[in-house]
Amino acid sequence: MAYVVAEPCIKCKYTDCVEVCPVNCFYEGENFLVIHPDECIDCGACEPVCPTKAIFPETELPAKWKEYKALNADFSTKWPNIAEKKEPLSEAEEFKLKDEKRPLLSTKPGK
Repeated sequence: MAYVVAEPCIKCKYTDCVEVCPVNCFYEGENFLVIHPDECIDCGACEPVCPTKAIFPETELPAKWKEYKALNADFSTKWPNIAEKKEPLSEAEEFKLKDEKRPLLSTKPGK
């Protein structure tokens, strides 16, 4: 089992999770992070430090965000690895508590 980054991360991209990950299994998109399911060791260190509560164990992913399991698996093979904490997006605080952010998800890799 792996952890999954879901919709609350979109347009925020806090990287507190990246900082605590012992295996560097996070990958960076333009406005979203994902976890590589084959690299995640299911340690759970990332979940409690996420400011937007966007990270879930695969088995506890809310039904409304089930598609994020496949999105994490797909984008983690296309986006660059991120292993160090960075500043969140400039609009992070504005978008932190917003719902229905899926249309805002960029498929572009991060920088």
